[in-house]
Amino acid sequence: MRNLRLIARLDIKGPNLIKGVHLEGLRVIGDPQEHARRYYEQGADELLYIDIVASLYGRNKLPEIVRRAAHDVFVPMTVGGGIRSTDDVDELLRAGADKVAINTAAVRRPELVTEVARRFGSQAMVLSIEAKRQGATGSGHWEVYTDSGRERSGIDAVEWARRGVALGAGEILVTSIDQEGTRKGFDAALVRAVAEAVDVPVIASGGYGEPRHIGEVVGAGADAVAFADALHYKRATLPELRQVARDQGFRVRDVPEVVA
Repeated sequence: MRNLRLIARLDIKGPNLIKGVHLEGLRVIGDPQEHARRYYEQGADELLYIDIVASLYGRNKLPEIVRRAAHDVFVPMTVGGGIRSTDDVDELLRAGADKVAINTAAVRRPELVTEVARRFGSQAMVLSIEAKRQGATGSGHWEVYTDSGRERSGIDAVEWARRGVALGAGEILVTSIDQEGTRKGFDAALVRAVAEAVDVPVIASGGYGEPRHIGEVVGAGADAVAFADALHYKRATLPELRQVARDQGFRVRDVPEVVA
């Protein structure tokens, strides 16, 4: 049984850490560097940076942000937003990222997933899926959206996850647009459908609000859980979340209270 990974998610717009609801209504939270350092010191297993406007405007501040973070943070960093080529990936990995998460460019040109996996290894290629429920709750159908939840793709999310792994993705990041920022819980049905369709780790993102939500989504098949709202607004700390997971019977990494 693998350890459950607790991931701090930092959505970036320009130089700022931001947070929204349903990937909209964005509020500036502060300096991503300060938050990243705090989450690292609290014992985050990984950090996840997503530039939420890079794919829209064709510009990307992520290499600069990652380069700064790499001086203070010594856990794996996954970085996404505006990645269009293996050269973009190379720049981010050289800046200090360990993995890249690709959504929009992969939907537009699926071969990119294979190109990244072949050049850098499947472990560095995370397929990011932003999914929105279609039809009534319980209908079991979710559509992939691109450009930070703004554009419909017409692609079934579960089928896309299956295809992405076949193309070379070594991990799937599943963000529920319906649940993101709501504090009402993850879309466990979506996570379960994806986890049952693929044989690679699945990261669940979007919706954490209270302790039982961890058990629900891990029970659905998540190998890792990403937190943003709860951490940014200090509704929970990573040591508290780690204890919640442990109390629910999940294995987590032992982390000192303060990282030297």
